[in-house]
Amino acid sequence: MQVLGQKLRSRAKELGLSNAEVARRAGLSERRYGFYVTGDREPDLSTLLRICKVLASTPNSLLGISEDGKEGSNRAAILERLRAATRALSEHDLQIVAIQAEALAAHRGRSK
Repeated sequence: MQVLGQKLRSRAKELGLSNAEVARRAGLSERRYGFYVTGDREPDLSTLLRICKVLASTPNSLLGISEDGKEGSNRAAILERLRAATRALSEHDLQIVAIQAEALAAHRGRSK
């Protein structure tokens, strides 16, 4: 499962977490988590769900499966990055982001 290992490394890096910290928060030994990161082993479902919780992600995202069932969707990855970033924002900041996104969408709609 090379995709899983790459996604685990990438997502942890986005969140500024080391492998040791992800393992600790998920209740795993560093060695066991390291097997998942290197692709030497695959986690069972309950372990995958614990890792997802720590990384604020979904099993599909970590397994490289987009919402439409196709692997490697860039749009799905971008949307997940946005979701993760918005978790740290206040309600006021979220309002600003929503207004900016709506303005950009309206602008793109007019320029077609």
